[in-house]
Amino acid sequence: MSAANDVEKAVAEAFREEWGQVVATLIRVTGDWDLAEECAQDAFAQALDRWRRDGVPRRPGAWLTTTARNRALDVLRREAVGAAKLREVAVLARDEPPYGPENDSGDGSGVQDDRLRLIFTCCHPALPIEARVALTLRTLAGLTTPEIARAFLVPEATMAQRLVRAKRKIRNAGIPYRIPPAHLLPERTTGVLGVIYLLFNEGYAATAGADLVRTNLCAEAIRLARVLARLMPDEPEVLGLLALLLLHDARRHTRVDAAGTLEDQDRTAWDRAEADEGAALLETALRRGRPGPYQIQAAIAACHTTAPSAEDTDWADIAALYGELARLVPSAVVRLNRAVAVGMADGTDAGLALVAELEDEGDLAGYHLLPATRADLLRRSGRSDEAAQAYRSALELVENDAERRFLERRLAECRSG
Repeated sequence: MSAANDVEKAVAEAFREEWGQVVATLIRVTGDWDLAEECAQDAFAQALDRWRRDGVPRRPGAWLTTTARNRALDVLRREAVGAAKLREVAVLARDEPPYGPENDSGDGSGVQDDRLRLIFTCCHPALPIEARVALTLRTLAGLTTPEIARAFLVPEATMAQRLVRAKRKIRNAGIPYRIPPAHLLPERTTGVLGVIYLLFNEGYAATAGADLVRTNLCAEAIRLARVLARLMPDEPEVLGLLALLLLHDARRHTRVDAAGTLEDQDRTAWDRAEADEGAALLETALRRGRPGPYQIQAAIAACHTTAPSAEDTDWADIAALYGELARLVPSAVVRLNRAVAVGMADGTDAGLALVAELEDEGDLAGYHLLPATRADLLRRSGRSDEAAQAYRSALELVENDAERRFLERRLAECRSG
């Protein structure tokens, strides 16, 4: 039983670490997105049986890629009914270069990374921005359709249709699987940054499950942001995004224990080297004189990370930054974050008034952080009974187990007075 559990853990770890690479490689060699996902899933299923019998391979990613590639070859051989299909089989049957990001890019970009190539393909301007992000999260990170739907605050059926339409558009429009030439990079930048940011967010605050933080997704997002920064070193928003991810990730270890509340975190345990790197990148980006949403968010994160204690946090500065961010990104979630900052800077009543506006508008209906924010502001103002009711509302909506435990703890505090 123990050996079987070890194999299951190895397969689960391989899925987290290798899914994106396996799918990206298969898409490159087959050009068929659905076939790539299907064969990748089949390879992971085979791993459960084969690894129990033969042991976990030294290079799980290479084993999975080869198994999935052979499966795709078998499928294409069965479906080869014309010259085009036969050519696909011939290409797929060739010996592939060694598995790993060191492979030649093959598209003239100089970027030797199938996963980044996949992001740029998904972020083709012919696709709607929501579809670009959702498709990449599905194919690159292996997030399920329900997980992506929760990240976008849309019904699961809506997201499923969005993914199908995006794949159909790529196929019918003949969108190439490559990193575009330098003169076309700017038109893809917004979508690519959005993909990486949402990938990090899903890792930093998982929408569902037992773990608040999914470390592999955070690491993958930072890795891709570094590659992108090397590709576009003069783009300040790229540097701003990398700075933002590093400033957040510096607090990751203490975030697990405190369920995300900055005031409860042990600041001495933050990764100061990572925080310093993020702050330096932010300064470099701001010197370019073209501030954007990611640079502003990085500045907000820097306010938190550089404050010696929670009491020393410059909430007035943070509220002002959120005001500027709301101007650039008119999002209800941004306005909710601004309500928190205003409540801390100007008093809880001011924050509650902004929360009430959001509740009346209804754009965040079903989003657990809306009642959770109301609850926290009410708790801080000493209105325990009202806060308890708001915490109950948040608990009805929360999906993540760690966040649920935190809300339950706050509810218990309100009940005890």
